[in-house]
Amino acid sequence: MTLQIDALAYTNRLRWLAPEQKLLFAIALLILTAFVHPPIQILIAIWMTTWTVIYARIPLKIYLKLVYIATFFWLTSLLALVINGIHLDHLKIIENDAIIGLNIGSYYIYISNQGIEQGWTIFTRAIASLACLYFIMLTIPFTELLQTLRRFGFPVLLTDILLLMYRFIFVLLNTASEVWIAQQSRGGYCTFRIGIKSLSLLIGQLLKRTLENYRQVSLSLASRGFNGEFKVWHPHRYHLSKRYAIEAIIGYLILLGLELKISLT
Repeated sequence: MTLQIDALAYTNRLRWLAPEQKLLFAIALLILTAFVHPPIQILIAIWMTTWTVIYARIPLKIYLKLVYIATFFWLTSLLALVINGIHLDHLKIIENDAIIGLNIGSYYIYISNQGIEQGWTIFTRAIASLACLYFIMLTIPFTELLQTLRRFGFPVLLTDILLLMYRFIFVLLNTASEVWIAQQSRGGYCTFRIGIKSLSLLIGQLLKRTLENYRQVSLSLASRGFNGEFKVWHPHRYHLSKRYAIEAIIGYLILLGLELKISLT
């Protein structure tokens, strides 16, 4: 999936658009998402999905798969918000909050109306925020994103650390894939016991090969006169778009107007 995301970032239809313009647009909506009501957050999620799927031509199947993964984590935390418990002596406190429940010993376990509202609020905010982040991930290559952050005054040390971490993600994925295929071809996961042993060997090989790769990278950087800052070349084939800028500003103002209307009612 990581390799596929990286490939889409280089081949999407908004590749020519300046990364500064895309990044500022997504960050502005991300900030707005933190303060608006759930209906506006839903509109932000739909709008950013339109930019990602229709304008950038990111395949809908891949985009929905990413959303599904994030939604799964939300579902795992939903039960902790919705289901509550209270001692039977304090039932009067939750008379207006409990939708349905049952007695278990000296406690009353119930579904909380307030918990459902909190879960819905978290869901809309998470989906809107993820739509903004996915737009950045799927339309801006990571190296160009780091270069843009540097132009915005982001510390060079942090961008270099992020670049190294990004590279080692691919190293880990490639190493894990090679070792797993080799183990599969030798029946390394035919039984549960053998599978656990093979998994432990895979993790050990990941650590060993990662350290070896780190030493190789350190030696190659030293041999090339590394001066403490990574220089990444990119062709600057992008430009600003007045049409997209106007659309973004008008849409942002409409969202602000709708939020103001909701707040006043």
